[in-house]
Amino acid sequence: MVWQGIVQELDIETGEVLFQWRSIDHVALEETYVTPLQDGRPGIDYFHINSIDVDHDDNLLVSARETSTVYKIDRNSGEIIWRLGGKRSDFEMGPGTRFAFQHDARRLPDGTISIFDNGSLIFENGTPKAVEESRGIVLGLDERKMKATLVREYTHPDKQYADAAGNMQVLPNGNVFVGWGRALAISEFSENGEMLFDASLPRKNESYRAFRFSWSARPSDQPAAVAERVSEEEVRVYASWNGATEVATWEILAARHQGRLKPLGQVPRNGFETAMMVRTSDPYVAVRAKGRSGRALGTSKVLRQGS
Repeated sequence: MVWQGIVQELDIETGEVLFQWRSIDHVALEETYVTPLQDGRPGIDYFHINSIDVDHDDNLLVSARETSTVYKIDRNSGEIIWRLGGKRSDFEMGPGTRFAFQHDARRLPDGTISIFDNGSLIFENGTPKAVEESRGIVLGLDERKMKATLVREYTHPDKQYADAAGNMQVLPNGNVFVGWGRALAISEFSENGEMLFDASLPRKNESYRAFRFSWSARPSDQPAAVAERVSEEEVRVYASWNGATEVATWEILAARHQGRLKPLGQVPRNGFETAMMVRTSDPYVAVRAKGRSGRALGTSKVLRQGS
């Protein structure tokens, strides 16, 4: 039994298959580096797609883990335009360009290709040799001379090794964000390879890929507040809003009558929960979340002192 890889493009609304490509029609079993039963299941998972990217010319870049190859596929005919890496590379692979059991092959705006090289194998004179260190790489491709060169590589000081999974994201500022797959680490590097950020997940977890994006959220519920009177003239107020990312300041509201709240001042947000001491003898208080521009984002329920 052979487990093949299939690429499909679908019309989301109708479900119509617009394009379909089957690896078994184009890639021979001899290209694989795995053996039957290696993954503990019947047969051989010889191809194993783990990423698809639309190239600048609208054709497809398909990463196949088990052949250690990135394939460029004609989106009209389905024919393979070229192979990068593996046993039948159409490119002359320059020093440091060989990769193995890779993930997440992406064409970058400058024409280079980023790849997460799992590093299960290196190749010396075409012969695979075991090594246990993963890396992120950027390759330059001369598609006229058919030569591949190593432009940059990113390795972890702890020599992280992901026997599976992983990805490499090039950020708009040139930094590189790497998810180390089964190594359970996440790192950010400057363009020249300096590590800027590093984190790890506890064992017994799993991570396939990691990404960094700008993200904002405003919860559907109200901000939370707790108030306690510490003297006749002072009230301590605690404010939080779980999940809100835009809160810059907390405004304190107070009143002698519940429906007549007036602002007393504001303090910068300080972590998940912000504590504030307010001088007021009024029995009713509330908090209002405000953004950097001063725009009101949400108001808590009105609290009676000490409630």
